[in-house]
Amino acid sequence: MSNADITNLLELHGQTIAQDGGYWVKIEAWTVEVTPSIPHGIRYSLTLHHPNGDRLLGYDNAHAAKVKGKKYSGQRLAYDHKHRHVVDTGVPYEFKDAGQLVVDFFTEVDLILEKEKGK
Repeated sequence: MSNADITNLLELHGQTIAQDGGYWVKIEAWTVEVTPSIPHGIRYSLTLHHPNGDRLLGYDNAHAAKVKGKKYSGQRLAYDHKHRHVVDTGVPYEFKDAGQLVVDFFTEVDLILEKEKGK
């Protein structure tokens, strides 16, 4: 993982970024001790919010995401995951590096905002 990518993500910590139409993005990212559940040593939460405050999208690693149809025993729990709508409890996200995380998140933000514009 590139040190520049990690630095760039960490510098975004605490930022709220306005989007068109009153939507907004909030970014939180900080370093933590490397553990089996956080092997990259970064705790993060990147969220897109509706103007009313509802979370429309979230990428984070705050808790394990249950893989549908599988028992917990004998499987590695995915802590990196995304929430695709307000009530989504999360689906696994394959964390490659900090730079790709930001690209993947904002790519999905753009898709959602385009959809929201068409409503």
